[in-house]
Amino acid sequence: MALDITRTRLRNQRLSGGRFAKPEEVVSWLGAVQAQEYGHAKWALGLRMQRAADAQIEAAFSEGRILRTHVMRPTWHFVAPADIRWMLALTAPRVSAAMAPYNRRLELDAAVFRRSQRAMHRALRGGQELTRQELKAVLQRAGVHADGVQRLAHIVMQAELDAVICSGARRGKQFTYALLDERVPISRPRPRDEAIAELARRYFTSHGPAQIHDFAWWSGLSVADARAGLATVESELARETIDGRTYWFSSSGRTPTAPRTAYLLPLFDEYLIAYKDRRAALDTSRWTRAASRDPFSAPVVVNGQVVGGWKRVQTGDKVGIALTPLAPLKKRDVAAVTDAARTYTDFVGAELDLSWS
Repeated sequence: MALDITRTRLRNQRLSGGRFAKPEEVVSWLGAVQAQEYGHAKWALGLRMQRAADAQIEAAFSEGRILRTHVMRPTWHFVAPADIRWMLALTAPRVSAAMAPYNRRLELDAAVFRRSQRAMHRALRGGQELTRQELKAVLQRAGVHADGVQRLAHIVMQAELDAVICSGARRGKQFTYALLDERVPISRPRPRDEAIAELARRYFTSHGPAQIHDFAWWSGLSVADARAGLATVESELARETIDGRTYWFSSSGRTPTAPRTAYLLPLFDEYLIAYKDRRAALDTSRWTRAASRDPFSAPVVVNGQVVGGWKRVQTGDKVGIALTPLAPLKKRDVAAVTDAARTYTDFVGAELDLSWS
């Protein structure tokens, strides 16, 4: 039987069948979950859980069972406490190198980062959790120029990359930062080749079928490092070549049998963002035109294919979902998408107000 890329990805990403009970299980399985849009990132975990609720994931975040930090590409990701140190040791040097030209323009160098990180460490000791603006005041008192959104953001990001700070609990709607050493017990460093192999194992098991360039894109590693990691774990994986492209995936099973199912994916969901080559699920020409009209429209997926976009619109006590198909949908697909929208409003604990355009 020929490999069905999209259905196998849906299964391996735990969007169809075999969902998890806890948010930290989702994050650990996927390795890392892109999370710059926090509300959408919580929904990305909820989609892969049994009967999930937004408050359940918020509690896991507050308690430090999942963390949010800059670890790959660079952008924020959810990552498990057990993984944060070895992942940062592996990926942070390349992220720091990518940010170096911007840091030079902002007049940020190693001396500034050392001084700023000492000041943050002193302020956060003893379980203190401070917002970014509170850290800005700390830096200014320490003589570190932190005016300007970009300069402050880069100072804080480097402290994340250097494993000094990570996410604390939210204070209302504001994010806070905490000392990583107080949030996560110190663990034995992994040798670099072992870390690369583990990241490859996680990626191809949870995201496969995928190509080597997909893994390099997702992880931010060089293609050479990505190949080395794959070579270490390839005996644990299956592979198939389709149209001259080689895909690697878990050897535990091939194409799953799954019902026709719809999903309202969040922005930057791993089902799309984790691949450099997204053609299996996405007609890029049609989606690019739709996204250019509304870059904050998230994908609607039916049977593994992106068929439109959706946005959340607050409407009093209800949550409005505005749906925009790329083309007219069949009646059964309309019903499936409506059920998917209802799943989302159940997750956030609100009534559904659905509109189509």
